[in-house]
Amino acid sequence: MNNWKEQANMLSRNFTFQDFTEAFAFMAQVAFVAEKLNHHPNWTNIYNQVEIHLTTHDAGNVVTEKDYELAKFIDQIYKKYVK
Repeated sequence: MNNWKEQANMLSRNFTFQDFTEAFAFMAQVAFVAEKLNHHPNWTNIYNQVEIHLTTHDAGNVVTEKDYELAKFIDQIYKKYVK
């Protein structure tokens, strides 16, 4: 979790991949987890870069345990791509 930054009521992290296909596969895997947790990220993707911002809208757009839980799952997914 030390790569996540908490600021402006968000947890944020950037991820880098070898190419667009790898970045998109990562996003698809995160999407399934996010849907299961009913907690969805704000994110952008440009080629091999994915930027994720987590905040809990239901709690007034602040960082909650839900954000830390999803961040933990995202980190586990990303480990598959780190070489």
